[in-house]
Amino acid sequence: MRLKSLEIKGFKSFADQTVIHFSEDIVGIVGPNGSGKSNVVDAIRWVLGEQKSKELRLDQMSSVIFNGTKTRKPGGLAQVTLTFENTKNILPTEYNTVSITRMLYRTGESEYRLNNIPCRLKDITSLFLDTGIGSNSYAIIALGW
Repeated sequence: MRLKSLEIKGFKSFADQTVIHFSEDIVGIVGPNGSGKSNVVDAIRWVLGEQKSKELRLDQMSSVIFNGTKTRKPGGLAQVTLTFENTKNILPTEYNTVSITRMLYRTGESEYRLNNIPCRLKDITSLFLDTGIGSNSYAIIALGW
């Protein structure tokens, strides 16, 4: 199983759609302070089901939605999609590519999708059970604050 891409839209500082492709064996995300590096890690934790706003450096979960700037209106939706290559069938599914999506609307409604089909968080956590991947995985190292 290999992480292929991360798609972020309307999540924290990522107002516009941003896609990060993980096409090499080692990927580094670098940039100046305030450029969104920690928000990339937060997006991965969030799409994998993180439920505690404090773990995402927030006061409340609705704060994941882009809050606007002086020149841009606040967003109405935060959406993150994580796509995995599953050619070795590590995930118990017949699909060679598996995408998980989490959406949160400003109205408070939320949605999870598995390969673009609505599902429950429980379905996603069950899919990744025993893979070492999850919102509190040792593979995700967040900056202490």
